[in-house]
Amino acid sequence: MEQPEERLSGHIFYVDDEVGVCDAIARTLSRSGFTVKCFNSVCACIKRLNQDRCDLLVTDIQLPGKDGWDLIEYTKRNHPWLPVVVITQYGDVATAVKAMKRGANDFIQKPLDGELLVSCIHSILKKNGIFDSSCGKSLTRAEMKVLKLILQGNSNVEIAEILHRAKCTVEVHRKRIMKKFGAHNVVDLVMKATKMGYNNVHSD
Repeated sequence: MEQPEERLSGHIFYVDDEVGVCDAIARTLSRSGFTVKCFNSVCACIKRLNQDRCDLLVTDIQLPGKDGWDLIEYTKRNHPWLPVVVITQYGDVATAVKAMKRGANDFIQKPLDGELLVSCIHSILKKNGIFDSSCGKSLTRAEMKVLKLILQGNSNVEIAEILHRAKCTVEVHRKRIMKKFGAHNVVDLVMKATKMGYNNVHSD
């Protein structure tokens, strides 16, 4: 007998300046078991990212003011563990490649198919897992600098020399970074950070 497909739950942030689209997607995702918060601007989303739980972010690229690219950059800088799905009216290869290089996990073209989005979210959450609250804190500026140097292959001693910090200070930052990424060792950390596109984000 065929087993029913596993039903995942999670907190989804959806960013789109079209109110009708937001309402439709919110209903679709809610019916699929997700908790959904919709935003019509990048600034509104960023404010709640720093306050509320979010397991996956879905954002349109074309937005008033700060656009989807700005939101992806901010997310990968401050919440590198958070998976991002990009949606856009421009389904060309160049845009898709740009999205992936910026750290997006997937790319979907408008008009948006609700079932396709649900399938995409399920796939990402099932593959990546849902980070618990202990991993849900943003990296500090110092931690971002240390992470960039770790990804470049530097040891704790080398990082301490580059940043003019004590080795023990670097070790503390490293432990905190590992915890925030849910990484078991440095190889796991590098794999997760690279997969999330964090090696493409500047630390300063």
